[in-house]
Amino acid sequence: MSCFPCFSSRKADSKKDDVPIAHAKDIHASPPPPLVNNNKNIPVADAVNNKAEAHSAEKEEGSNTARTFTFRELASATKNFRQECLLSEGGIGRVFKGTLQSSGQIVAVRQLDRGATQGNREFQVEVLVLSLLRHPNLVRMIGYCADGDQRLLVYEYLPSGSLGTYLFDILGDKRPLDWPTRMRIASGIAQGLEYLHEKANPPIIYRDLKSSNILLDEVKNPKLSEYGLAKLMQSGGGGNKTNVSPRVISGYGYCAPEYERHGELTLKSDVYSFGVVLLELITGRKAFDSERPANEQNLVSWAQSYFHDPKRFSDMADPLLKNEFPVTSLNQAVGVASMCLQEEPSVRPLITDLVAALSFLATAPSEAPVPSRLVPMLSVRAEAASEYGDTNNFGQ
Repeated sequence: MSCFPCFSSRKADSKKDDVPIAHAKDIHASPPPPLVNNNKNIPVADAVNNKAEAHSAEKEEGSNTARTFTFRELASATKNFRQECLLSEGGIGRVFKGTLQSSGQIVAVRQLDRGATQGNREFQVEVLVLSLLRHPNLVRMIGYCADGDQRLLVYEYLPSGSLGTYLFDILGDKRPLDWPTRMRIASGIAQGLEYLHEKANPPIIYRDLKSSNILLDEVKNPKLSEYGLAKLMQSGGGGNKTNVSPRVISGYGYCAPEYERHGELTLKSDVYSFGVVLLELITGRKAFDSERPANEQNLVSWAQSYFHDPKRFSDMADPLLKNEFPVTSLNQAVGVASMCLQEEPSVRPLITDLVAALSFLATAPSEAPVPSRLVPMLSVRAEAASEYGDTNNFGQ
């Protein structure tokens, strides 16, 4: 019997979800049923075959239909993809800051590598599915371009930058994130993941959760970016398990052990990556930092010795916090991170349990008693674990 009753398999309560759900598996049925919009039905086949209709629907207030752009429009918006507009660069393409000439709206334009995506129709169908995903903790997709062999995605632009810049690049007038803000960010990230895992149909494996892919808005609300790109970059797959092309990989230091060994991604792989990001929030250390001593370069490896001894948890705290944090809250956060980082995927917590635990840490006063249903998640025994990976160390 599991010592974590709250880890038992269950589906998230659909009544809590007040945002559209993308039913991707229904789209590929024949004949394809319509995708549901807020106020009307928009058949995917019609949206793909008639770009003008999709463009018109996008202009309607509240519409979730992806807008179609021409390559010329996006080239103009990004000053012909000049270096000065480059925001980031990765293994699946570059991201540029752009200004749409038609509206003056500032956007982020991802230019995917040529020839690396699916065929034109398949690409458009997948994009339309992603455009239906709506959650406060997801970066909103605005539209796409599929001219010839060009594949581009257009997203809302968030000027505040990524979580990584607030943790590791404190420059100018930026102030270090305080403890309550870090816990609110962790809670928001977990809620975004829960939406992808539990609300999207079929579930979406993020596969690339890392601090540089978590963007913050003006009030430091976290938003997950680049979700769903794995399906755009290859055909096939689906469900809650898939083998992903080597081109689409998680960042070094964030990968779950099963992915590093077998190239296999599951929903629990995302939970592992979340544990790494939570450790970054707690410690202010990067998942992998080549500038540190050899035995401290890998964050998870460095943290293992601390996981053995709960009395040392406070020593893990980011020095920039200057010891201004509730010790109990920090201990509980470290306990949650350690459970996410279990070697065996099956004993990692479900994302729904993480949402409950992190929501409590983000909102409850430091002296508030832990709700009974969260005791297995947040209680930390005084005794050290006899072996790292023993989940009994953090349960009762």
